Amino acid sequence: MSTTKELIQRQKSPLATPSDIDSESARDIAGALNALLADVFVLYLKTKNFHWHMSGPHFRDYHLLLDDHGDQIYAITDDIAERVRKIGGTTLRSIGHIARLQRLADNDAEYVTPKDMLAELHEDDKALTLSMRATHALCDDAGDVATASLLENWIDQSQRRSWFLFEATRD
Repeated sequence: MSTTKELIQRQKSPLATPSDIDSESARDIAGALNALLADVFVLYLKTKNFHWHMSGPHFRDYHLLLDDHGDQIYAITDDIAERVRKIGGTTLRSIGHIARLQRLADNDAEYVTPKDMLAELHEDDKALTLSMRATHALCDDAGDVATASLLENWIDQSQRRSWFLFEATRD
């Protein structure tokens, strides 16, 4: 008869991925990346929600801007999840898992003004950038240069989105 420890190890072994990063650091980075991935999915869906519900005199410009932002945000999801797997972790499995990890707030309001949409996305992108910087620090401490390098590009993208959103809300 197997012990509980042996059963748990067997359950984990099919997904075990060897990594040159120590197991504690890999666990911490994977956890940070999973929380980041949850926030990226939340920001993606919120961006698409606002894209779909945009109205007003700047409809076309804002609609296209948010479509571009949504595409850019969604494009990094697979890279984040694959980094988690490459360093030996497991990643998100469901919408419920995203909900448990997300730090960005959903917006289920019936109506949001265009300016408020852009301002909210601006704040969310700023928060995402801060989370990416914190994850980058974990990577630096662990010598995970590959994840740090990806984060540097994502930070730049997030800052660019934030800049565009800020400029679009100026009077």
